[in-house]
Amino acid sequence: MDDAKTFPTGMLEALRAQVKGAVLEPGEAAYDEARALWNAMIDRQPAAILRCAGPEDVSAALKAAAEFGVPLSVKAGGHNISGSALVEGGLTLDLSGMRDVVLDPEASCVSVGAGALLGDVDAATAQHGLAVPTGINSTTGIAGLTLGGGYGWLTRKMGLTIDSLAAVEIATPAGEQLRASDAENSDLFWAVRGGGGNFGVVTRFHFNLHPLPHDVTAGLIIHSAENSTEILQKLRDLAPTLPEELTVWAVLRKAPPLPFLDAAYHGARVVVLACCWCGTPEDADKALEPVRAIGTPLAEAIGPQPLSAWQTAFDPLNSHGARNYWKSHMFDEVNDDLIDVFAEALERLPGDECEIFVAQLGGAPTRIDASVTAYPHRSAAFMMNVHARWQDAAEDDRYIAWAREFFDRTEPHANGGVYSNFMPEDETDRATGAFGAAYARLADIKARHDPAGLMRTQANVVASA
Repeated sequence: MDDAKTFPTGMLEALRAQVKGAVLEPGEAAYDEARALWNAMIDRQPAAILRCAGPEDVSAALKAAAEFGVPLSVKAGGHNISGSALVEGGLTLDLSGMRDVVLDPEASCVSVGAGALLGDVDAATAQHGLAVPTGINSTTGIAGLTLGGGYGWLTRKMGLTIDSLAAVEIATPAGEQLRASDAENSDLFWAVRGGGGNFGVVTRFHFNLHPLPHDVTAGLIIHSAENSTEILQKLRDLAPTLPEELTVWAVLRKAPPLPFLDAAYHGARVVVLACCWCGTPEDADKALEPVRAIGTPLAEAIGPQPLSAWQTAFDPLNSHGARNYWKSHMFDEVNDDLIDVFAEALERLPGDECEIFVAQLGGAPTRIDASVTAYPHRSAAFMMNVHARWQDAAEDDRYIAWAREFFDRTEPHANGGVYSNFMPEDETDRATGAFGAAYARLADIKARHDPAGLMRTQANVVASA
């Protein structure tokens, strides 16, 4: 099925008779709003969008899509770079209305609807001095982040997002509604922890919570790009010695108009050290001292703040509606030759909104054997994402070429792994790199739960024969 004109007659009428949510078609007032994604490069036209009112709607839609042979996609937070949330000429399930967050502070757990954003989770848990280790932007959807593994500011101390996942409720391609955990449907539970949306539609996530009864100490240290090589080398050497409560990511970009940075440096190329200390506030200065001792910064703004506030710090730089293209690698080490490539790429940024970030990994995720979940990249020391971002469609080729060229130059230093949440739409061939040693088992589970490949718009796992 290539376009909406070939959508099977009779399917929408049958679907409308079974669901409580609205079924939207092209031309209806809410249709364009429902198909809008964070990445403006994605402009697909589903034949219909079902705004699911609950899990029963999801199951009904899965059955209908399978019966009529209609391509299916799932939109939760709508933040994914690849645009797999929309399927051209098929049926898109919009879960954004399933956004409730139910907290049980006595049991130290939280139940989260698949349409929730990280900001929804943070707001609910912070009231009780608790936290789920999630991502770095409040506008990211909890579903996509979790199914891909889940990296963020608390990962080094508390683990990946999937490491706090206790159970999921999932609608299978056959239309069944199952609960998956270590105790029931354990194969599915293993698979959804890092294997993406290949096995059904997770409608609800159940997380164990971690105590975080105080503010984090977080903020930015800004360095001139003139010293980028030195700054990155010193950070690389320092990283293995830092306590797990401290996470430092290097961001290479042009300086936005930050109020604490002299206006003379606005728009200048800089190396930003984004720091988050989640230990006790009174120990923050001691932990941050060696990071502050790197070079001579242009400016610094670090202080105590609620985690929920720090999670919004980068939202303005990643707002909806811009054109975005990412390329990513993982590294076991960052050597001097690779740092030279980083520094050269910083000098050739094609636009004010582009950036390269290098994330410090390690810590808690490395203490869990890679076989425990489908996420295979626990031993990587650093992760890089080159983020090309611009506004004018006429500039697509130039920005994409810059990202690809940088990606190619860094590839000889990479370990072959990639975080599936960072894969653009033209990287479908990297699924084996995303899932690594877990791929064969994922393919077997796919064969049991989705042999026809209904769930295939994301980083796809092909069912084993």
